[in-house]
Amino acid sequence: MQSTGNTILITGGGSGIGAALAHEFHEAGNQVIIAGRRQAALDAVVADHPGMAAVTLDMEDAASIPAFAQKLIADFPELNAVVLNAGIMVAEQRIDLDIAEATIATNLLGPIRLAHALLPHLQAQAASAILTVSSGLAFVPLAATPTYSATKAAIHSWSMSLRAQLHDSSVEVIEIVPPAVQTDLMPGHAENPDALPLADYIAETMALLRQQPTPPEIHVERVKYLSEAAQRGELEDVFRTLNSH
Repeated sequence: MQSTGNTILITGGGSGIGAALAHEFHEAGNQVIIAGRRQAALDAVVADHPGMAAVTLDMEDAASIPAFAQKLIADFPELNAVVLNAGIMVAEQRIDLDIAEATIATNLLGPIRLAHALLPHLQAQAASAILTVSSGLAFVPLAATPTYSATKAAIHSWSMSLRAQLHDSSVEVIEIVPPAVQTDLMPGHAENPDALPLADYIAETMALLRQQPTPPEIHVERVKYLSEAAQRGELEDVFRTLNSH
C-alpha cells in the first residue's frame, strides 16, 4: 500500500484507533474521510485537521450502506482505500441476544456490506486497498465478550479469503490486528494499565503499514502473545490465563 496520495475512508473515525489512524494518514498527505454515528465526534476530529472530511454512517443499518457508498464515490471519485475499523465491544452475561445481534451486525455484517458496495469502484483503481481491523481476540477469545471475539475471528478468516480472491486484482487486503489498546472501546479500557497506550500502538502500526511491500497482517509486538499462541502450542494455556481474572 502506498503511504501517501490516497483517498481513504476510515469507519469509526470519530474516536480511538480510527481517529488516531485518521490523524496519521492525514499528516502523511492523504485525503481522509472519517465516518461514524456521532456527528459531534466526527466534527471534533475534522476541526483539528483542515481538509479532512466527515460523513455519518451507522454500520448496523444495512439499508443505508448502498446509498452511502454511492454518494461517497460521487463525492470522492478518487477513493482508493477503506479502513473497516468501526466496531462495538460489549460484555455479555451468558448469551445476550440483543448484544450478540448488534455486535454481529456492526462488526461483521457492516464491513462485509460496505466492502461489497465499494469493491467494484476499488477494483477499477490502479492501486487500492481494503484494511480490515480484527483483534488479538480473533486468535484467543475473551470469555466475557464471546460475540465480539467471534466477530473478530470471522473478520480474520474473511480477510484471508478476500485476499486470496483478490490476489490478481489491484486491491490489497491488509488486516490490522490490535491488542488491548487504551481507548474508550469498553468502560475502563482507556485507564487500563495493562493495555497498550494508543500513541504507542499507532506509532508501531504505522511503521508496519509503511513497509514495502506492506505486510498482509499488521501484528504489533504486544498482540503476538495472543495471535501467535497457537503457533507456539500455547493456545489453551493463554486462554486460561486471559480468562482467569
